[in-house]
Amino acid sequence: MRILLKLSGEALAGEKKFGFDEETVKKVALQVKEIHDRGAEVGIVIGGGNFWRGRTSENIDRTKADQIGMLATVMNCIYVSEIFRSVGLETDILTPFEVGAFTKLFSKDRANKYFKKGKVVFFAGGSGHPYFSTDTPTVLRAIEIEADMVLLAKSIDGVYSADPAKDPSAVKYDTISINDVIAKNLQVVDMTASILARDNKMELWVFGLEGENSIVNALYGEFNGTKVTVE
Repeated sequence: MRILLKLSGEALAGEKKFGFDEETVKKVALQVKEIHDRGAEVGIVIGGGNFWRGRTSENIDRTKADQIGMLATVMNCIYVSEIFRSVGLETDILTPFEVGAFTKLFSKDRANKYFKKGKVVFFAGGSGHPYFSTDTPTVLRAIEIEADMVLLAKSIDGVYSADPAKDPSAVKYDTISINDVIAKNLQVVDMTASILARDNKMELWVFGLEGENSIVNALYGEFNGTKVTVE
């Protein structure tokens, strides 16, 4: 089984809401080690919201703001990769642009080579282009590496009919089709990513990172999030 795990930058910050909470990241690392040791090949994408949310700035050109966000994801992957190494995993980081000696350039062949060596592969730097959130490269990389599914570990525990923080009557879905997500504009991932997932039949499993053993349970235990189907 090969999965692409998308981690929310904000979720990795824990209660700090900014930067990293090392205890939270180490819990993630131990869970990834468990599913890796049980035979799963794991790719990782991390958002940059724990450092930068450029679309909220009115004083910076959008292209430059998005470039800062891409670099935030590189910082996240370098940090999280090192925590993964501290629990016994081998890792490599791939980016769509040169980052000196910090990362290597992405290619499908290179990613497959690392998977065959038993490494966890981090996909940093987004798509390398502005005007895309990390949702689109998450689904894009999953399609490129022929992942079986995308696991979306968020600060919210699934897909709701509305924002539960604003609407107490919001209903959580156990299962919903990607066509309904698009039609209802539920913003599980951005619209470009949703259409990519639909057209390439890439299933999305959405769950809360904070749940006890959430990543392991998503694959091997009781899944308590939302499965976004593509049939």
